[in-house]
Amino acid sequence: MSTDLKIDYIELPAADFDAVQAFYEAVFGWSFENYGEQYRAFSDGKLDGGFYRSDKVSSSEQGAALVIFFAEDLEATEQSVIAAGGQIVKPIFEFPGGRRFHFTDPHGNELAVWTKTGS
Repeated sequence: MSTDLKIDYIELPAADFDAVQAFYEAVFGWSFENYGEQYRAFSDGKLDGGFYRSDKVSSSEQGAALVIFFAEDLEATEQSVIAAGGQIVKPIFEFPGGRRFHFTDPHGNELAVWTKTGS
């Protein structure tokens, strides 16, 4: 499969790089590389991205794109988010073909996790 014209990199704001790094390492197993005081990059093994220094947050309510993860075990992932310090902002709900929840990371960025419903 070609990588041409595919989403390749995402960036999110963060004021405390150590807090977001600890959260994403604990919940999603990401690895990080520090690029100084203004930027910290991450890799999830499939997609790369980074956090840039900012007090702003990414929120779908404010019109930002919503990053959505896939999880085989939605409830276990929700508990991992909570245990790592994330806040559930939309508890698990159903939609055609799946279920998902929305959360905020330690900086306040909103993301979501979904899973498929029975086939």
